Amino acid sequence: MASIDHPHVAHGGTLDPEGNALNPVGDDEKTWGWFAIFNIWANDVQSLFGYSLVASLFISFGVGGWTAFAALIFAGLFTMWMVNLSGAPGEKYGIPYPVLARASLGTQGAKLPAVLRATVAVFWYGVQVYFASTALALLIRSITGIQGGSETLGLTGIDWLSFVIVWAFHIVIFWRGMNWVETFLNIAGPFVYLVMIGLVILLWQRSDGQLLSATATIFANPEGTFATEFKGFVAIVGTMVAYFAAVMINFSDFSRYAKDKPTMILGNLAGLPFNMILFSALALLTTGGAAVVFGEEIINPTEIVARTDSVLLGVIAAITFFAATVGINLVANFIPAVNGIANLAPEKISFRKAGLITSLFALVIGGFWNSFISQFGISGFVNTLGATLAPIFGIMIVDYYFHRKEHLSEADLYDMEGGIYHYENGWNSAAVKAFGLAAVFSVATVWVPWFAFLSGYNWVIGAILGGVIYNRMAKNGVKV
Repeated sequence: MASIDHPHVAHGGTLDPEGNALNPVGDDEKTWGWFAIFNIWANDVQSLFGYSLVASLFISFGVGGWTAFAALIFAGLFTMWMVNLSGAPGEKYGIPYPVLARASLGTQGAKLPAVLRATVAVFWYGVQVYFASTALALLIRSITGIQGGSETLGLTGIDWLSFVIVWAFHIVIFWRGMNWVETFLNIAGPFVYLVMIGLVILLWQRSDGQLLSATATIFANPEGTFATEFKGFVAIVGTMVAYFAAVMINFSDFSRYAKDKPTMILGNLAGLPFNMILFSALALLTTGGAAVVFGEEIINPTEIVARTDSVLLGVIAAITFFAATVGINLVANFIPAVNGIANLAPEKISFRKAGLITSLFALVIGGFWNSFISQFGISGFVNTLGATLAPIFGIMIVDYYFHRKEHLSEADLYDMEGGIYHYENGWNSAAVKAFGLAAVFSVATVWVPWFAFLSGYNWVIGAILGGVIYNRMAKNGVKV
């Protein structure tokens, strides 16, 4: 491969859909401003699961509302710090996560975490395509009034039509390249917020002005002590960090498109704490309003919409849920899946080819999700793969900042047969051993009952262990 002497001189990254998905993007391709970075996080937060998770935090952890809010803000700030660290090399060199991993694990060793991350992403990509299709099915039923019908593999004709349309919609977006992905994210993020604010206003009107008092009741925790509040605070922080864990690892997949480092930092600052505050406040107000209007605390927004008996709101909500689900699917699942698959054969698998492979898996997983896959208890398998990724973050951070002093050789990152990152036949044994040892702990928190109390913190501890063990095992004075 031709030598790459300084950042961003190579072209053919994912802004060129026919190009190699892993090539470093050039300066003229680094077009994402702070608002695009902001909307990465807006879309990552704005899922149906994210809403239910945030709403439940104010109810299920036995803490006061202000404690929960403080924990959410702290989690946002901590995640912001982590992604600034993991995203900096991506922004500086224009490289995605699988290429960055080559510096610490080797040109061949990096395929292991990239495949694990891609496996998790492909699975959830297929599942989210299915869930997005339920929003479209809701829209069709709201407009046509058609209900029920015979089922095939657990889905009616409308369900299958919706699923295929949503599946094809994803293909249309990625087929046009990352510019279209950015455009969709920039539209979906603000749109979802507008609808959520509208739902709060509607509940405010129907609650005869009692929404705030109901919300204050959720905030109140007269029986709480310092010990219980602190325990809940730590638990909420751990839960939210685990929620963002996957994107923390592969954030360079997105930061590579940022105009510069200050833009990335500003986007993360606005995107994480602000989105956490705004989204959490809207989720809390909606939950409080539902408690007044319907007599119970409902944490599922689809159920709230269904109980309003409004066709117009049902249509708007269906579009909103669709936008939110597709948004998080592109951020958390599609991009890491494409880059991980492309890393298996970088010279042969383009961005479009990797996207088609991902889509084919999604077609099978999403199509069979409702009838078969959801019955298999697949969450343990996926959580295990996710837990094994935690040490990779620590290893990459220690290697880049402490061993290499924030300097990489791009030419060697793309030299698959030699160069300083080839190590021992493409594997850095110190990193691989550190990865294996630390992953044992992370996986144990998923399967061993004795460690169940650490399940909310396994990512942070696994990342720290990975970095510490790697630092001890790596040879002193590693040079680039």
